[in-house]
Amino acid sequence: MSTLFKEFTLNHGAVLRNRFCLAPMTTYSANDDLTLSCEEEVYYESRSKELGMVITAACAVNKNAQAFPYQISARDSRYLDSLERLAKAIKKGGAKAILQLHHGGRMNVPDLYANQDIVSASAIKANRDYCVTPRELNNSEVYDIIDDFIEAIILAIKAGFDGIELHGANTYLIQQFFSANSNHRTDEFGGDNFKRLKFPLLLVKRAINTAKLYAKEDFIIGYRFSPEEVEEDGITLNHTFLLVDELSNMDIDYLHISLGSYKQTSLRNPNDTVPIIKKIHNIINGRVPLIGVGGIETFDDAREALHLGSDLIALGKITLSDPDIVSKMKNHQLPNKIISSQSLLPKPLFERLKKWDLEKTGYKIIE
Repeated sequence: MSTLFKEFTLNHGAVLRNRFCLAPMTTYSANDDLTLSCEEEVYYESRSKELGMVITAACAVNKNAQAFPYQISARDSRYLDSLERLAKAIKKGGAKAILQLHHGGRMNVPDLYANQDIVSASAIKANRDYCVTPRELNNSEVYDIIDDFIEAIILAIKAGFDGIELHGANTYLIQQFFSANSNHRTDEFGGDNFKRLKFPLLLVKRAINTAKLYAKEDFIIGYRFSPEEVEEDGITLNHTFLLVDELSNMDIDYLHISLGSYKQTSLRNPNDTVPIIKKIHNIINGRVPLIGVGGIETFDDAREALHLGSDLIALGKITLSDPDIVSKMKNHQLPNKIISSQSLLPKPLFERLKKWDLEKTGYKIIE
């Protein structure tokens, strides 16, 4: 039997029943008060029956962390019941439940609520049509946001989650502090490459200490990152190698790369033909497991991603159409790529998927 389907033990001792994870995917499906909806609960339970680990959609750690409509929240104890339901729905199927913690920073959609306060490392507008110029956080507010992440971790522990993932990818706030494109600060959280690392590394250090104080020994701590930014002064692979090397020396359970394709090469250097996963694998050098992701839909895809350097495999879009994808891979069967009203997806997510051009990748949506 392929190692893909065998148990895998993370650094703190948590045992996954296989190497497959649900990639964190936004559902836009919370209730009006940003608690878990019944449709989301059904969705997560249905996707947790075969995977080793389920990583939730991004969960906002405070009010101004909210990046998009109907995003689940962990901003305070009012959301404990919601989070307990989410953890229970995932663990019911036998998967490890991981709450992804998130702050959108300057990428937040404007006008989500009255008097919305959009903040970032610096007052620099992102190169997106919908974005606005954020307010630069003062020094004490930066520490307050780190505190908010920590309080959300404690809430996740109380709710019964097996671990958390810090969302340091996709140009959101944690990444904004690391990027020279978005961080022009002159205080302790800005400056050269090492100084811009202070926010993410301090956050990880405090997360580790919090887990030691409040959680079981096998509590999982993960960190997601994006390897490059396309902006001229944005994150390069060399910057990411520095980040990954520092994180790999810390007491965490995994790193999770964010890629459109598991075979993706450098966006900034078209002459570089070495897959990024392979480069990251070499930097990590066995210190922490690496989750690979991006268009993995078949057993052959998963096996190749493993060969390139992934220790764990995150499945995204294919799980929306086929909750039984792990069994299909194990039996070398082709996946179901039809998304319908019977796919147990929250209606807001289903309606959004209908607007995507999924036919190009072999998917079909039917009512």
